[in-house]
Amino acid sequence: MIFCEHCFNDKEVASIICAISASNIGECPVCHHREGHLYDTSIQSELTPYFEELLNIYTPSTMLPDAYPKAETRSLIDDLRDRWNIFSEIPRTQIYEILKSVCSESYANVPELFDGTVGIPELYDSAYLKDHALLKNNNWDSFVTEIKTKNRYHSKLINFDILEKYCSFIRKTYKAGDLFYRARVSERNGYPIDEMSAPPAGKSSEGRANARGITCLYVASDVDTTLHEVRAGVFDFVCVGTFRLKKDITVVDLRAIAEISPFVDGLEYLDHAINKQYLEKLNTEMSKSLRRSDSTLDYVPTQYIVDFIKSIEHNDEQEYDGIEYNSTTNPGGYNLAIFNPDLFECVSVSVYDIEKIGRASCRERV
Repeated sequence: MIFCEHCFNDKEVASIICAISASNIGECPVCHHREGHLYDTSIQSELTPYFEELLNIYTPSTMLPDAYPKAETRSLIDDLRDRWNIFSEIPRTQIYEILKSVCSESYANVPELFDGTVGIPELYDSAYLKDHALLKNNNWDSFVTEIKTKNRYHSKLINFDILEKYCSFIRKTYKAGDLFYRARVSERNGYPIDEMSAPPAGKSSEGRANARGITCLYVASDVDTTLHEVRAGVFDFVCVGTFRLKKDITVVDLRAIAEISPFVDGLEYLDHAINKQYLEKLNTEMSKSLRRSDSTLDYVPTQYIVDFIKSIEHNDEQEYDGIEYNSTTNPGGYNLAIFNPDLFECVSVSVYDIEKIGRASCRERV
């Protein structure tokens, strides 16, 4: 079977195909990309060991333990597509044919793995989860209950070694001079530059990434995102500060969790299958819009995890300067929670008159 790198979302798979098929470029019969690097399973087998190892974590439903919840079994094709985001938007039947062709020996030996439903036994193995899952034998709701109502500062529900390991796979660097934005609802005249940064230590309110009294600078990727995040009313004025980064920084990019390839060096397929859901949940919780009706207790779970990330050190120096997460109020935008506000300087301010929420064309600079 012949396919190309554009048949895959997974960057590791795409890079392998490009590297070994550098001189074989043409139209792909699967995705119909006109200039794809063509991989031919009849003469190439470099992808086989990667996919064979990944398939080893799956068990046909007929061979799963009796205690395995039947409702959690699904087809191999659906799980590979949805859990791992390996394939691009190609037909399900084509994914099936690619897998059969790449893993022809496995298909010959265990056809029910491809044609029936499958599961991952360790997902429900409490002994395995205790040592290999981020939240051990617990789900996110159990962790939230524990941290909010039982043991706030010394919880034993998290495997911090696993969290630290995953942070190293989603690190991201920003360069000195990069610009970000912070908004405050204001009067028509706005605020002076020196009042646009985070409140000083001891005076800050709670946020998703900080407890009361602990300073944290929240900035957005662009003006539209920060205007959405501040949730201004129709007739409000909003003062937007432009913040320039003073030095290179490294952040933990929670948005990149979904893009971590199962084939990346240093991660076990099985452990990644177990922990991906917890990390994606953390990004979702960080991205939730703050509502006036929210209890300060609602921030505690993410504060707890962010505090640990903040404490990670390398050679006695802080490893990460902040957290990056999605904006739910402006899809496509994102936010940073910066642990040390002094890493940025506000270089200018502008005041906007908000005429209608949600439409960039309906905001005017005063």
